[in-house]
Formats: sequence, C-alpha cells, structure tokens
Amino acid sequence: MEKILVIDDEKPTLKMFRLTLMAYGYEVLTAENGQEGLQVFERERPRIVLTDIKMPGMNGIEVLRRLKQIDPAVEVIVITGHGDMDLAIQALNLDATDFINKPIQRHLLEQALKNAQERCRIASENIRDFELQESENAAMITIRGSITAGQESQFQSCYREALALNKRRIILHFLESSAVNGAGIAILTQLLLESQKMGKDVVGVGLSDNLKKVFDIVGLGKLVPVVASIEEALQ
Repeated sequence: MEKILVIDDEKPTLKMFRLTLMAYGYEVLTAENGQEGLQVFERERPRIVLTDIKMPGMNGIEVLRRLKQIDPAVEVIVITGHGDMDLAIQALNLDATDFINKPIQRHLLEQALKNAQERCRIASENIRDFELQESENAAMITIRGSITAGQESQFQSCYREALALNKRRIILHFLESSAVNGAGIAILTQLLLESQKMGKDVVGVGLSDNLKKVFDIVGLGKLVPVVASIEEALQ
C-alpha cells in the first residue's frame, strides 16, 4: 500500500483526507503543522505529499521548499484557498506538482493524485519528458514532464528541432503529468516570441484548468491559443 502524507492544521480537514485517501487505497500519514510534517516525511519518505498553504508557524510554501531540499523527486500537491493564485504560482515556481483549492472537490483531488502518480511513473521508468512527432503540416511536442530551469536545455533542443522541420504549425501537447513553473514560463515565452517572428502558428492542447489559469495570468494565453483536441490543432 502506497504511503501519502497530508499536512494541515485543521483536524476536520485531516479527517476528511484520511477517509477519502484510505478509500483510494493509500496508507495515510497526517501532520497538524509544517514541522511535524517534515519529521514524518523524513521518517516515512512517502512519494506524494499534500500540504495546506496557510498554516500557523511554518506555512505551506516553506514546507514545500524544505521537502524539495530533502528529496527533489517528491511530488507535492499544495492546497490553497479560493482565489489564492499568487500563492499557487509561487508554489509552482518551487516545483509543486499541482494545486487544488478549498473547499476540496473530489474530482480535482483525484486528478491531482493521478498527475502525481504519473509523474512518479515517468521518473521511475526514465521516460522522456518531451517527444517530437511530425505530420504533413505540423510538428507536435508531447510534454510529459516539467518545463523548468533544470529541463531548459532538453526542452529548447526539442522545440528548435520542431522549428527546423519548417512546418506551418507547432502543437504543444500537454499531458496530465506535465507542469510549468516560473522558469518554464520564461523559457516558453522566449520560444513563443521567437516563433512569432518566424511566422509560426503555435497552439496548445491538453492544458489542465490550473495551467490555463496560470497561462492567462502571466500572459501566455495570448501567445498560445488553446484548442480542444489534437484533431482540431491539426486543422
């Protein structure tokens, strides 16, 4: 049974997560504050952690930072209040896997957990984060992993290979396991502006609702129109 750690200062929330996650088949570890959460993580080393952002003492941002220092591979889902997009983006910049808002909606929790599990699988099986394919009129980059500073050279190389194919359209196909942090947004912005100068048409497919929100806030939504399907992107 896979372990999962939940850190939240509200006991009713911890109880809700325990019951829900046990029903999903997890062994649920809980902590009522950030310091306790770090101690539990050091001892148990779960692959997935859920942490509230706003907690007294050590907040969720600091917990996330410390978790990543202990184990950069841990998948951390942050729990934010409704409308706390600034904190959510700050968490993504620290390589959080995803964020979900309170009150928790079960389908969004399930999706975030699915994304985290898929990212664990990709890492364990050494699957490529970015893959380039071509059709008659388009070059498609499938994004399985994270676009971050650590992956900059790999993503840039794949993107420039797509440009070199000299297709009229570039499709960025974001899978559920994909993520983009602040450095990744800067990388994408640079490449998309370069594509515009070359007269290339770039579209996105498969962006999660959270990623769409982030793209709209930082202005990427204007550079990458999002379509509903690969079929539509190929038209």
